[in-house]
Amino acid sequence: MTTFLIRRFVQMFFVTVVAAFLSFILLYLAPGGPIDELRGAQRQNDGMSRVDQTDVQRVRERFELDFYLPFRFSRWLIGWPSGPIFGAIGADWQVGCSIPGQVRLVYPDGRVEIIEEGCEVPLTLASIEDRRVSNGVFFGDFGLSQTILRDRPVMTLIMSRLPYTLSLMGTSILLSILIAVPIGIYSAVRQYSRFDYTMTTIAFIGSSLPSFVFGIFAILIFSILAQRAGLPYLPSGNASGARDWVMPYFGRIEAGSLVDRGLRFIMPVGVLTFINIAGWSRFIRASMLEVLQQDYVRTARAKGVKERMVIIKHALRNALIPFITLLAGVLAALFGGALITEAVFNWPGLGRLFIDALGRHDYNVVMALLFVNVVLLMIGILIADILYTIVDPRIRLS
Repeated sequence: MTTFLIRRFVQMFFVTVVAAFLSFILLYLAPGGPIDELRGAQRQNDGMSRVDQTDVQRVRERFELDFYLPFRFSRWLIGWPSGPIFGAIGADWQVGCSIPGQVRLVYPDGRVEIIEEGCEVPLTLASIEDRRVSNGVFFGDFGLSQTILRDRPVMTLIMSRLPYTLSLMGTSILLSILIAVPIGIYSAVRQYSRFDYTMTTIAFIGSSLPSFVFGIFAILIFSILAQRAGLPYLPSGNASGARDWVMPYFGRIEAGSLVDRGLRFIMPVGVLTFINIAGWSRFIRASMLEVLQQDYVRTARAKGVKERMVIIKHALRNALIPFITLLAGVLAALFGGALITEAVFNWPGLGRLFIDALGRHDYNVVMALLFVNVVLLMIGILIADILYTIVDPRIRLS
């Protein structure tokens, strides 16, 4: 076991670094970005094609776009190099320059180097010394938020959203497991029964439609139509109300109260629970059907073992082995949240934060969430491998 854990930790380290590097590169190479957004806004406001290069330079320095990608990644990962990087100016500095002139590199010792004609904006490498560089995510420092909470620690922003995601995802996953496993087992034991056909139909519907469809239908039925019909209804979004509201038959609901938060919690949890039940129940059913056809199950029945003991003791334990593979991603899901569902219900969790950070080009927040998700996924896979040995003693880790 010790040798296995050492080997897996080494593998996890390299996989995490490679995944972080690829995510970092793809994020910065994706079309659009803060520079394009700035140019579009300036041209729309001024009605001119000319762009203020001083603003462009300021945005480049804030997002460190004047560094080559390897330098940006190393500064984000381990906080090195933290001082001036001579010559580490991105090759895309000339893109979109419309003012005739020259690009000058001004070094700390006063030397000036002419790079290329095309812009008249000087770039002072000495200013790099004044930029705050994090200690690196490997040392627990995720840097500062670039747009959402500008110049505030990313960890502060994440911790403010984390309780909402943990409560939403934790409740939905727990309910899904408690409901999906019995449904899957009973469907397998009563194969081709009316219950099995009913649950199969519901599971196919839940697995085939995206989550935002269920979210929109839930808002339409339980919020809009119920309110118009004068029936008790559920709020359509947010984790807490901004003002008091009145529900028929229940009276006034105080904004921010426990009842208000609980009612707003029902629909997003219900949507996520339904989707998870649809997929997980079918998975348990298929795994259970495969186990029930094994020789040792038929032998147990032939020896006169009660059917309940055959299902629980002989079949269920082995049927759960493939299900553990699904649970490997639960740890990452608890932190990552549900991006679409949180966006539909305006739930202030980490999934919504991820979408907002992408839309506002807050790369430090995006990379922090991606990095933590990768780490938690690696840990979840490791825990799943260990659980295999508990469920099935025949499995040995070496």
